[in-house]
Amino acid sequence: MKKLIIILSSAFIIFMTVLLIYYLLKGDSSRWQVALGGVLVSALPLVLLRMKNNPFNIPIIISYFIFLFCSLYLGSISSFYLHYKWWDSTLHFLKAIFIGVVGIALYKRLIPENVRSSVSAAMLFLFILSLAVFSSLIWEIYEFLGDLTFTHTMQRGGNTDTMYDLLCGCAGGLLIAIYSGVRKQKV
Repeated sequence: MKKLIIILSSAFIIFMTVLLIYYLLKGDSSRWQVALGGVLVSALPLVLLRMKNNPFNIPIIISYFIFLFCSLYLGSISSFYLHYKWWDSTLHFLKAIFIGVVGIALYKRLIPENVRSSVSAAMLFLFILSLAVFSSLIWEIYEFLGDLTFTHTMQRGGNTDTMYDLLCGCAGGLLIAIYSGVRKQKV
């Protein structure tokens, strides 16, 4: 597990650093800023190495890097967000599902097994849904502040884009929350 985190993080850091340098030299401020962000977020899993008991399994770690690649490289740098209107909403939907799965992993890690049986399915449902929806809200705040201060390109559709993104995040969160509530004994 530790080797995988080091390999994936290092590979993505190198990839984003090369793009950062390339777009800096090219003078493309929008793309070098995305690449810089990519360097930073790809280093986050290295923090997991400091934890004694990493709550995240290999599929979650790999999914994180797939999401980064789809969002940062394909979405922003390769302009999928501009060329494919469904790309943004699909990633918001999938991100909420991903955050829900992360919530399930945290639930398993933070709630002792002997206590889980007394946690109601409704409480687990609310926890997962709240976490997924909150992540969508935080992302939209990030986009808004980014447009105010740096890029002016994150919310191309304005309020409509924001609301559609939040609806997709809520739908993804609702889907994984229903799954977790129904399958409470198995999660």
